[in-house]
Amino acid sequence: MRTRHLVGTLICALAVAVAPAAVPAAADPAPAPATAANPTDQLRPDRGSDPRVVNGQRTSVRDNPSVITGLRVGGGGPQGASCTASVVGKRKILTAAHCMIDVTGEKSYLYGDDDLNTPGDESFRTKVASYKVHPKYTGPNSWRQGYDVAVVTTEDDIPVPESQWAKVAGSSDAALTEPGRSGTALGYGKVAVGGSSGVLYKTTMPVNDAGRCQVFDIKVNPDVMVCVGYDDGRTATCSGDSGGPFTVDGVVVGVVSWGSSKCDRYSIMARLTNEMGDWAKAQIGGGQPGDGKFSVELSPSSGRVAPGKHVSTTLASQAGDAGAEKIDLSATGLPTGASAVFQPASLTSGGTSKVTFETSAQTPAGAHTVTVHAKGASGTRTATYTLTVGDGGGTEGPRPTVSPASSTVSGGRFVNADVTVTGGQGASKLSATGLPSTPTFSPRSVPAGGTSRMTVMAPYQAGTYKITVTATDEGGRAGSADYTLTVR
Repeated sequence: MRTRHLVGTLICALAVAVAPAAVPAAADPAPAPATAANPTDQLRPDRGSDPRVVNGQRTSVRDNPSVITGLRVGGGGPQGASCTASVVGKRKILTAAHCMIDVTGEKSYLYGDDDLNTPGDESFRTKVASYKVHPKYTGPNSWRQGYDVAVVTTEDDIPVPESQWAKVAGSSDAALTEPGRSGTALGYGKVAVGGSSGVLYKTTMPVNDAGRCQVFDIKVNPDVMVCVGYDDGRTATCSGDSGGPFTVDGVVVGVVSWGSSKCDRYSIMARLTNEMGDWAKAQIGGGQPGDGKFSVELSPSSGRVAPGKHVSTTLASQAGDAGAEKIDLSATGLPTGASAVFQPASLTSGGTSKVTFETSAQTPAGAHTVTVHAKGASGTRTATYTLTVGDGGGTEGPRPTVSPASSTVSGGRFVNADVTVTGGQGASKLSATGLPSTPTFSPRSVPAGGTSRMTVMAPYQAGTYKITVTATDEGGRAGSADYTLTVR
């Protein structure tokens, strides 16, 4: 196995991202807020930026046996590399939610290669069987609010011994992310905004007080995020490092979530030393070292239904080290007028049950998180299901909204706004008119209820410009909203 490769070339680059964001034009000599971006493989450098290497050290899978590469069709890295992740079970992988939700293309995982630029060195490839994102990660670009964590189930057993699986932190490990602690990040991402990727790198960074890290155009929320690194970007994460581990004392306390679009400031991790880590460990189930209990999962883990109708999923269970045992099923968190029917309601671990969620005309619209409980002699396991009640694609066309609805900026500068689409059939494609330079969208298409980041370059001529944002669904129906840009 050759050691040339860069999946987060990072560490180096472990977490940054994409779209040039609005830099307010002001006479204030203080540094402008850094544009926040998630570190997928779609990084686009800010216009006029000065790419710089985000210093890390080459390392290997042999020295870091739980690291694995996330690929996707259309991925921007070597062999389609898109994200980094950690092996946490026989068929379980821990990564960032945005690696599963925010980018398109069929996803798979590759293991055992230090340098993705030399195909054929890997020892294992597998497809994704299913995945779950944290229930509070509500759609594309939700990394801005946090909860950027996901657990993936693969189709095949991953060739990593149980003793070498990554250990995941939980709410009892809060001391590991206290400011002043130091940890290691791993990734196959870029070594600079305009640099190459696909080689495994590592770097060491300190944990900071969140108050020091409010240098971005969005807030660093210490409840769900961990700020690591340095404000001068001497070492940081970058595009392709998304989802990779940040480890303190041998425990994964965070996954690479976002950072500066130039990879030159602090790196932000999704915090696991809280209920997010507890949630991830529950999804991993018997996969964590030292836990031989049975496990359960729902596939699919979400569904949409009209009031008065029903939708079904399948609960699959696996026996633990103690062998088969009887499991009794129940559900909590059901919205008004809804019920859960299990067929069967009791089973032996290793078996499956059909779960049907029935709603009534009085069931309120919206997304509801339902928890399915599986109780056995060795304990209780849970799995979550997102039950969305409402149309989300019925007879009405798409309805985009822009937030904020207006902005003021100097000519030649960039400004961002969020476009949220409701209604419509399937995903809606976004476009905009009204400016000499066409705005860009990330992502370009969003499902009902999804949000995209619109990036606008202000014309150099002063004046007020009316921009019309249009969403066109898969049925050809369109809806529009206005955005006003004032150039001074």
